[in-house]
Amino acid sequence: MSNISWLGANDAFPNPLYQPDPDPNVPGLIAVSERIYPGQLASAYQLGIFPWYSDNQPVLWWSPNPRMVLKPTQFKCHQSFKKTIRQFLNDPTKQIIVDHVFGAVMRACATNIRRDQDGTWITHEIINAYTKLYEGQHAHSISVMDNDLLIGGLYCVNFGGMVFGESMFSRKPDSSKIALAALSAWCIENQVEMIDCQQETPHLKSLGANPMERNEFLEKLQLCIKHTNIERSWNFNKEILQYWL
Repeated sequence: MSNISWLGANDAFPNPLYQPDPDPNVPGLIAVSERIYPGQLASAYQLGIFPWYSDNQPVLWWSPNPRMVLKPTQFKCHQSFKKTIRQFLNDPTKQIIVDHVFGAVMRACATNIRRDQDGTWITHEIINAYTKLYEGQHAHSISVMDNDLLIGGLYCVNFGGMVFGESMFSRKPDSSKIALAALSAWCIENQVEMIDCQQETPHLKSLGANPMERNEFLEKLQLCIKHTNIERSWNFNKEILQYWL
């Protein structure tokens, strides 16, 4: 790791669009820092870099190649899932709430058991850093509710016309997919062309995501985050799911 930069509080990230991976033995690892410094997370996302590490590690900053991307119009909404959406819409006990319980959604993602990965990378430091983004209106949560119970959801990051999906969880079947369907419909309505899914997994592929070469992703990212000429409101509810019917 001798060629990988250790970043201090005022150090800029290497730009992966113009600079090769510093260590070919660790592809996609761009930089390391002792902690997540103020403002660092926002800067990283706008360069296509994100943190992924465990409690016993320094902060590892990644920009993998290829990059898993979901184009919202390519979200896979099969007939069987359309039936699930109709049932959800017709059930008055089921709701979607946006930006209401951001911390609870992050904690649920951290403890969720999933086939493709565990949630151990969502450390206390990660929760604190993304909460700061949420307070600055650059991170958002979509909660799927059954009466007053949180049964599924996701959280994401947003800059301009770009959305970065972070993590999902389900406590009842299809509840995280309902959240992703709502996010995808919101993206379509708000001219957001890509949802960054970071790393390839069979589950993400089953939902419609596909790998994209890193340079292509980073070039599109720079265009998307500058797409600020429309006002995007994160105030929506379950009726947004009507898009898929």
